[in-house]
Amino acid sequence: MAKQKVAVLVGSDSDLDVIRHTESVFKTFQVPYEIHIFSAHRTPQKTLDFAQKAKDRGFQVIIAAAGMSAHLAGVVAAHTTLPVIGVPLEGKLEGLDALLSTVQMPKGIPVATVALGKTGAHNAALLAIEILALSNHALDVKLKNHRKKMTKEVLEKDKRLQKRK
Repeated sequence: MAKQKVAVLVGSDSDLDVIRHTESVFKTFQVPYEIHIFSAHRTPQKTLDFAQKAKDRGFQVIIAAAGMSAHLAGVVAAHTTLPVIGVPLEGKLEGLDALLSTVQMPKGIPVATVALGKTGAHNAALLAIEILALSNHALDVKLKNHRKKMTKEVLEKDKRLQKRK
């Protein structure tokens, strides 16, 4: 079986700072990924071509992050049957426009939408890994260990807090 990989698309190079949070998660979990800059409005043909050929290129999940009107995830989802995760980014209206553009997809063309900005970028990577883990036992184990580690960290912080009282 070919190595599973994720495509991460951003609408602009100004989005790369936020998407570094996605990249960090993939590096931690050792998940192969590629980052590309495609705009639904400024490079529509290139975006379309990528979406249509993504499955043939071995991608299994696509993350699309964009701000302002944020049509990138929807355009990509309309041209592939791969799962698409939309990450709305702050632009105008403190990201509300991007959030609504990403989450309000028409019936029949789903886009999984995560939180705005850095948190969304982080969670998009984890959601992509959860999708990949459905057919990858090693990734599933890593996810379970990650959750255990988070639980342990919270309980340790609570324990320290209780000692201060």
